[in-house]
Amino acid sequence: MKTRIALLSVLFLTGAAFSAGAQTDSSGVAGSFQVRLRGVAVIPDPSATITISGKNIGGTTKVSDFLVPEADLTYFLTDNIGVEAIAAVTKHTISNSVAGRISSVWLLPPTVTAQYHFNPNGTIRPYVGAGINYTFFYDHNSALPGITFKNNVGFALQAGADVPVGDGPYFLNVDVKKIFLKTSIQASGGAVQAKASLDPWLLGLGVGIRL
Repeated sequence: MKTRIALLSVLFLTGAAFSAGAQTDSSGVAGSFQVRLRGVAVIPDPSATITISGKNIGGTTKVSDFLVPEADLTYFLTDNIGVEAIAAVTKHTISNSVAGRISSVWLLPPTVTAQYHFNPNGTIRPYVGAGINYTFFYDHNSALPGITFKNNVGFALQAGADVPVGDGPYFLNVDVKKIFLKTSIQASGGAVQAKASLDPWLLGLGVGIRL
């Protein structure tokens, strides 16, 4: 259900791009910055294969959701093309229906996306983007001795819209991202191993200012 809601949000935001072109002004935005602050719901869509001494234990793996503040900075290379850098930290608990609680762990997932802004001066300013993510795993808490998580590169897709507040530089923002992220987990001197896909949805609402 969560994945369906997120997919519908992406389709809605992308579709808004084709209906938002009616009201624009003539001022350019190339060379300007935007700063946003969002509240983001991080909703993993996990799957994993866990083995103990080479034997697949089966079961269903779950990763907890997390609500986090997020900051981002966008620079407009042209009126329509921008580059966004995103910073946040999240914490998740990983469990398995057979093995029980595996670990909690913090993630630092800096992400950079290239965006196309369909209507950068309109009353609705939709955009889509794609980019790259590198996630650092740290500060884990587990009953399994010597547990480690492998840092890894992932890819990101994005859709969103900015809505100006009055005639000033401030605006509201809605944003949806999908991060394709995998990691490898080891514990107990390698006796416990797992390959996991976290693949979180990031559903955000926030405010911003154009500088």
